[in-house]
Amino acid sequence: MGIRAIVVDTAGTTTDLNFIQDVLFPYSVKALPDFLEQNQHNVLVENCICDTKDIALEPDADLARVTEILQQWVSEDRKATPLKTLQGLIWKQGYGHGEFKGHIFPDFIEAVKRFSAQNLRIYSFSSGSVDAQKLLFSHSDGGDLTEMFNGHFDTRTGNKLDKQAYCNILNTISLSPKQVLFVSDVIEELKAADAAGMMTCQMVRDSKQRTGEFRKISSFDELLIE
Repeated sequence: MGIRAIVVDTAGTTTDLNFIQDVLFPYSVKALPDFLEQNQHNVLVENCICDTKDIALEPDADLARVTEILQQWVSEDRKATPLKTLQGLIWKQGYGHGEFKGHIFPDFIEAVKRFSAQNLRIYSFSSGSVDAQKLLFSHSDGGDLTEMFNGHFDTRTGNKLDKQAYCNILNTISLSPKQVLFVSDVIEELKAADAAGMMTCQMVRDSKQRTGEFRKISSFDELLIE
C-alpha cells in the first residue's frame, strides 16, 4: 500500500515558530487599525468584523473596540477564524510590499521537491488560514513552492487537536489512513491524527521540545519515503 500523501504542519515543522511570532504576528498587530479603517466596507472584512463582535459577545463594539479585541486575540494566540482571515489579508499586503519573505526551513524546501518528484501528494494543515499558508509558501526563501502542494487545510477543516479534523482531511483527499503520513512538532496533533488512523512522524527541531511515542526526525532530510 505505502504512503501516497504527506500532510505537514507549518509552525515549528516547515517554518520557524520565531518567524511567525517575531515577524508576522507583530506586523499584523501594527497594521490592524489602518487596515480595518481602510477596508471596513469590503464584504470579507465586514464579515470578519461582525464575526469578531459575535465571538466576543460585544454586538455594539465600534471599530476601535473591534481592533482592540483582535489585537488582544493575537497576543493570546487565539485560533479565531475572523482573526486568521484578517491576518492573511494583512500579510498579503506585507508580502506584496516586500516587507518580509516567508521563512521556510531549507530542509523542507529540498524535501518538497523530492516528494513532488516521487509523485507523492503534499498538503499543509495549519491554524493559519489557507490564504496565509499560500502566501507563506509562495513568497518563501526558496521561491514559490505552491505548485508542489496539492492543497491546504485550516481550522475550517476542524480543530488540529481533534481526531475529526484528520478524518475530514482523509475524506477530502480520498485516501485510506495508512496511505497518509502526518508530520508535526506537536504531540497532541500527532495523537489526533493517529486516532484517525494516519501514519505519524514527530519533527523535533529543538532539544527542549516535548516528545511522545512517535517516530522522530530532526530534519526533513531524514524523511525518506520508499
